[in-house]
Amino acid sequence: MNSFLKAASVMAATGCLIGLMGGCASSSLVDKWHDRGYQAPPLGKILVIAVRKNETKRRLWEDAFAGELAKRYVTATTSYSLFPDAPPDTDQVKTTVQANNYDAILVILRLPSEKDLQYIHGSISSEQDRVYNFYWKRYWVYYREIEHSGYVDSQTVAISAIDLTTTGTNGRLIWGATSKTPDPGSVTDLQTGIAGLAASELSKLGIIGSKK
Repeated sequence: MNSFLKAASVMAATGCLIGLMGGCASSSLVDKWHDRGYQAPPLGKILVIAVRKNETKRRLWEDAFAGELAKRYVTATTSYSLFPDAPPDTDQVKTTVQANNYDAILVILRLPSEKDLQYIHGSISSEQDRVYNFYWKRYWVYYREIEHSGYVDSQTVAISAIDLTTTGTNGRLIWGATSKTPDPGSVTDLQTGIAGLAASELSKLGIIGSKK
């Protein structure tokens, strides 16, 4: 394989790698669990609570989940609309549930972030160069290979726990999952993306209705 074709192959492979790396920047749900013994009509009224100290982030999370649930015929209430100063404690939740007849409570809890280490393999690229030949009075074009060493890259992975508990006797956890988002600073729709994944899973299981 000549230098030009080799360079083209390396560039194509690099492009694929970049595409895969870009796709990895999206959120995912792991450690998903649901109560297989739970059988009931789709939930229709849910209280959404994001346990976050930062008031703005709390509202963003709750709005995102309430919006996705509403697309699936759920009347979702954000806790900040009832308790604007801070997330409600256990007693406040119990009182609110009893007063408003909520079917379930959805809680989003931030967990400690993780560091994801990934080894990026080395590669070879080709660089064009040219030399002037005084005898022939023209430039000769040639390619030289440049070797790039491999290195270790690290990403910060944002993690949250999402639980859905019914409001029957003593409550009953019926669904839970963990969300992971690599390099969250580059994901502008973090909350909406995770909320959409969670709502889609709940809809597939019949816990809430299908998307409108």
